[in-house]
Amino acid sequence: MAKNIEISVLLDFYGDMLTQKQREFLEDYYNNDLSLSEIAENVGITRQGVRDSIKRAETQLYKMEEMLGLVKRFEQVRAGLEEIIACAAQINEYNLNHGLSREINDSTVRIKSIATALCE
Repeated sequence: MAKNIEISVLLDFYGDMLTQKQREFLEDYYNNDLSLSEIAENVGITRQGVRDSIKRAETQLYKMEEMLGLVKRFEQVRAGLEEIIACAAQINEYNLNHGLSREINDSTVRIKSIATALCE
């Protein structure tokens, strides 16, 4: 069963704002799928110490997202770009079936290309 993917995303956005230890613990736990015991053994502390550090880091990540909203904004922008791509495809399809304007075709291809590049 996959661990919390939301934490992995938050870590991508805000990981540099955590301490190095917190970041490493979260990466090991969520991205490298290590258990608390494995992490504790690797760094020479108790399992409870690792758990406490992870829980504090998770709380910090959620607070940062609540204050800054970067992940939410990123998802909104990505959804908007996908909608732009779909609309450009509809315009292009309509153009092909009704008027075949080279300018409209070129513009829709350019719009789709720019939006696709921004999605990556």
